[in-house]
Amino acid sequence: MITLSDYVRAIITATVYDVAIRTPLDKADKLSARFDNDIRLKREDLQPVFSFKLRGAYNRISQLSDEQKAKGIICASAGNHAQGVAYSAHRLGLNNLIVMPKTTPDIKVKAVKAFGGTVYLHGDSFDEANRFAIQKAEQDGMTYIAPYDDTLVIAGQGTVALELSQDWRELEYVFVPVGGGGLVAGVAAFLGEVAPHVKVIAVESEGSACLNVALKDGKRTRLSQVSLFADGVAVAQIGQLPFEIANLNKSSGQGKVIDDVVTCSNDEICASVKDIFEENRHIVEPSGALALAGLKKYVQMHNLHGKNMVAIISGANMNFDRLRYIAERTEIGEQKEAIFAVQIPEKTGAFLEFCRTLQGRNITEFNYRVNTQDPDSPARIFVGVALKEGQKERQTISSILEQSGYQSVDLTDDELAKTHIRYLIGGHTNLTDEQVFRVMFPERPGALLNFLEKLGQDFNITLFHYRNHGAAEGRILVGLQASSGSGRQIMDALGEIGYQCHALTDNVGYQLFLK
Repeated sequence: MITLSDYVRAIITATVYDVAIRTPLDKADKLSARFDNDIRLKREDLQPVFSFKLRGAYNRISQLSDEQKAKGIICASAGNHAQGVAYSAHRLGLNNLIVMPKTTPDIKVKAVKAFGGTVYLHGDSFDEANRFAIQKAEQDGMTYIAPYDDTLVIAGQGTVALELSQDWRELEYVFVPVGGGGLVAGVAAFLGEVAPHVKVIAVESEGSACLNVALKDGKRTRLSQVSLFADGVAVAQIGQLPFEIANLNKSSGQGKVIDDVVTCSNDEICASVKDIFEENRHIVEPSGALALAGLKKYVQMHNLHGKNMVAIISGANMNFDRLRYIAERTEIGEQKEAIFAVQIPEKTGAFLEFCRTLQGRNITEFNYRVNTQDPDSPARIFVGVALKEGQKERQTISSILEQSGYQSVDLTDDELAKTHIRYLIGGHTNLTDEQVFRVMFPERPGALLNFLEKLGQDFNITLFHYRNHGAAEGRILVGLQASSGSGRQIMDALGEIGYQCHALTDNVGYQLFLK
């Protein structure tokens, strides 16, 4: 088995600097003052391909034999690894084939081609593209370049830790984004051997926390589904080598090389994209901001002050269309906004009285429509309220509303409310046989048409909401009219379409505003 010292030697002798730059370690003055810690950002978004992936890809490819180079290379990737491989192959003059899922945003396909990659689109997911690439490599004798499960790739990524140890000897914490685990493995292996006093904190998206699950289970567990919002870390199973490294002990004997794992929500990631922009006027991709989201959360969870911390900003390959979604969710991610469903009297002046109850707090959003079918019933409003004290103030507002006689539900953490209901409030249908579902599908031309055609005309569509967020996955909220006895038939029909589907008829937001 390869030891930590073996990885350190491989990292020190890595050939990454033929193409990669030694990225700066920028002080984050605003964040440091806000969180009372010395926070710095390792700017891997400034690499020639705008992510750290160039380090591992080039280190692997540059050390191929002449015979391997002559036969060419192949990889599968939906983004940053593809660009690193394409750039490296172009610099070395090698034939290459980059297999990308058909769902890959066009901006990333064009970027790979611009870096000299030969792109082949195959399948609807990374797993399908990856299986094809491995099979193609075996058939044609090409060398498959793994995105993270490779010793030389991990060593290339580990040069980030080498630079950190040289640039800031007083470093105490480093926060590392995790997808397949190549970066955190390289960083943890180097620091676990050379600087074991530095705590390595792995940061995962809640929708793809494969390392956290694997460490708890004691084995590599494949997630049943993965959120694609932070697509740079959207991996269903941690790599074999990264998992082996994660279970190694530090040279000091003081615990494992990865000290802790923290997971972050999409809203928390969005807030960190904004933080980085306000710090240095650069826009990074969601996975690029993940480590900072984890740093902020970890500091608050453990009440840390006066510590020296680094967040690795891993990439900036942002699909511009996604900024709309990020901007919408940032306030909640920063705990600067709360969303409530509140029942108020259906009478003139009720809204004014409600605002007075909030004791001067700013209302950021207000959605309401009169119920003409039952004008004597109470009104239900969907309201956003600005916060100054985060979670604590949310609880205070709930208490104030309750004490003032209002029935309210805190919807701040309700994904359906934030993604769909806030855009749909317009009155109740009073349909007794409506059933509501969230359907997730690959975001590509024809996907919506495919959904409607396969659904057919057996069910009356009573509600439909879809917005393009520039992500690799799309989300539909759909209402279908059918009797309760035919519910199984609806699920069968949706299952045959092949998209992920979840029944949401019992969701509190739907019940309050749309049913």
